[in-house]
Amino acid sequence: MSPNEILALLMFFGFIVSVFTGYPIAWLLGGLSILFTALAIILEVDFHVPVGVDWSYTSLTIDRVWNVMENWVMVALPMFIFMGLLLDRSGIAGRLMTSFAKLLGPVRGGLAITVTLIGLLLAATTGIIGASVVLLALLGLPVMMKEGYNTSLAAGTVCAVGTLGILIPPSIMLVLMADRMAMSVGDLFLGAVFPGALLGGLYVTYILVYGFLKPEHAPATKREPIDLKVVWELFMAIVPAAFLILAVLGSIFFGLATPTEAAGVGAAGALLLAALNRTLNMSVLREVLFETTRTTAFIFAVLLGATAYSLVLRGLGGDELIERALLGLPFGPSGIIISILFATFLLGFFLDWIELTLIILPLVSPVVFNLGFDPVWFTILFAVCLQTSFLTPPVGFAIFYLKGVAPEGVDIVTIYRGVFPYVILQLIGLAIIFNWQAVVTWLPAQAYGN
Repeated sequence: MSPNEILALLMFFGFIVSVFTGYPIAWLLGGLSILFTALAIILEVDFHVPVGVDWSYTSLTIDRVWNVMENWVMVALPMFIFMGLLLDRSGIAGRLMTSFAKLLGPVRGGLAITVTLIGLLLAATTGIIGASVVLLALLGLPVMMKEGYNTSLAAGTVCAVGTLGILIPPSIMLVLMADRMAMSVGDLFLGAVFPGALLGGLYVTYILVYGFLKPEHAPATKREPIDLKVVWELFMAIVPAAFLILAVLGSIFFGLATPTEAAGVGAAGALLLAALNRTLNMSVLREVLFETTRTTAFIFAVLLGATAYSLVLRGLGGDELIERALLGLPFGPSGIIISILFATFLLGFFLDWIELTLIILPLVSPVVFNLGFDPVWFTILFAVCLQTSFLTPPVGFAIFYLKGVAPEGVDIVTIYRGVFPYVILQLIGLAIIFNWQAVVTWLPAQAYGN
């Protein structure tokens, strides 16, 4: 192996090991970039600087970081975050919970299905995992436990459904992926619609089967007469969320607005809905703005660190090394894709989706594209695979979000036991998308006529 490749391997595994130190990821990525740039200079190792660039490698890194901050697509991130956090405090989810519970309560597992449907609507409006899990836990978990639901089923449902927001558009993860892959955000949003609905359908099917096999663990609630009043209340509870979904996604899908402009529409729509619901005041707005700033700063700090890290790693020939390693596997093209997804699944036990998106995805994507696979299909596959990282120990963030607000008696072991079937369901969904590409590609093809 050449000195470049040795440094590239040390840099890659150095990141994996340093994650366990507990230091902020942004500092680790930036520090490793500086360290290995210095090592390359000391050892007189040549960087694979792109053709036509005459500046020093340090200047090239600064230039790349500046380009990231100038990217207008990334402006959508803080506005989508603001939209999600404001809706979290608007009271819409509470009305949905009450209305759906009246309609589905008499069905075995009906309350868990109610949480699933509310989670799907929240996913299409908020996209903030922490907010969705906490809100669903506060609204649905006490009610299910009071009605005699199995604690593991209730906790697992809240965790799994809360993670749908990272996949179902408008998803901040897809915005970040589109930026890293130089792809259209609209393509990824369209491609993720059916996979998100597929996972939601798998969750509902599992709950119905569970309720049929173990009715004492997912009992039906007291039957109430379903009249026009109940249906009207449900309709009026759904309308605000549907309005926002149509305003954001519809403006993108029909070509009326760019994703960045649609994010602005969504933020304005969330303000309007909160005002109409009489939940908007200076205290709430100050809290939402503070949380939006903190979340955005965290994401951009990691983004800048990852930009420097990936540039130095590529300069050392890390991307070429990974490409040769993947193409050298004794499998066909499909086997290479499965190997990438399996490695991503394992890395998800220890790394957050942001690190995997910013570091791993750009490194493996050239191999996938050279093999002739559809880029939108693979990126959505990668996104579905990343969704499992929220539910797998020891760094399952959805689990810790839930544990922070769960009632007494809901411990970590109970939550792990509850999320395990949903991890299996996510892997089944991943297998379906892998074998039937049309689940991803059909809607973009229809939208753009090719």
